[in-house]
Amino acid sequence: MERLQKVIAHAGFASRRKAEELILKGKAMVNGEIVRELGVKVSPGDDIVIDGIKLEMEEKEYYLFNKPRGVVTTTSDDKKRKTVMDYFDTNKRLYPVGRLDYNTTGALIVTNDGDFTNLMLHPSHKIDKVYIAKLEGVIDGAAINKIKAGVRLGGVTVYPSRVKLRKKDLKKNTSLVEIVVHDGKNHEIKNIFESVGFPVEKLKRETFGTLNLRNLKSGEYRRITPKEIKELTNLAQKND
Repeated sequence: MERLQKVIAHAGFASRRKAEELILKGKAMVNGEIVRELGVKVSPGDDIVIDGIKLEMEEKEYYLFNKPRGVVTTTSDDKKRKTVMDYFDTNKRLYPVGRLDYNTTGALIVTNDGDFTNLMLHPSHKIDKVYIAKLEGVIDGAAINKIKAGVRLGGVTVYPSRVKLRKKDLKKNTSLVEIVVHDGKNHEIKNIFESVGFPVEKLKRETFGTLNLRNLKSGEYRRITPKEIKELTNLAQKND
């Protein structure tokens, strides 16, 4: 059983705070009775009506998706571009956890669990994401050390958890660099490398917390197991 306001928020009807306001105003009914207390708990079989609208309690689903290039990390796009949701055949109201840039590929969580999403995205939980960046130019130790020392972006100094050269190609004048961050701000990785003079040609997120792509091909997804959900939740709470 879960608290009524949490169930309302999970269903996407309103935020947790707004749900609490609706309950206190007598706008919530459970099994035909008006509920005005925030401590009331409900179960999946209960009939719940909020402000005259019957609440549909959805089973929570969690997926790991290998996002391709040229796909928008949204549920819809006014420019008619392909979105991550075009890959999911479901009647559930799924949405991506955070975002990856249009041409960035790799690990993306897709779910309908609002609380889990907030847990994964809150900056205080510091969940590491591992990226592999293909750079234009052969990066040197001085540039890597400069990144490790902190890069000023948008008035904030960003400190990657790890920066490591994986491979360099002198003939093609490119580098492969592993970088680990937990912020995930818009264009963060690209801006970090450009700040030291190495534009990003390609970018892939290999892991999100304890999840990795393994043999998941581009455009494919798999269910995240209950064990993996617990591991991610424990990781977030441990870093809180």
